[in-house]
Amino acid sequence: MKMVISPEAAAWFKRELDLQTGAHIRLFPRYSSGGGLHPGFSLGIATELPGRPAVQTEQGGLIFYMEEQDLWYMEGYSLSIVYVEAEDDIDYQYELLPVAGGVEQ
Repeated sequence: MKMVISPEAAAWFKRELDLQTGAHIRLFPRYSSGGGLHPGFSLGIATELPGRPAVQTEQGGLIFYMEEQDLWYMEGYSLSIVYVEAEDDIDYQYELLPVAGGVEQ
């Protein structure tokens, strides 16, 4: 799994959550009436230190991560978090990862 956070999205997190450099942001699947990759689930966020991080990335002095037990949500996909200026909000963008050993046509 690959996770990319745009600099503008990291700045949004800092501003909206009043975070300081070095803060950790956990991304995790949560029950939701909406949906992302899986019906009934979407990505939640929490500002907490990691326990068993499986993937993490740093952007704008913030550390974004997902715990091992949460990776099922992103299986087969990469995640990009981008800032949408017109909405002054962030957007989660999922991209299907190529299958290893797949046949090219």
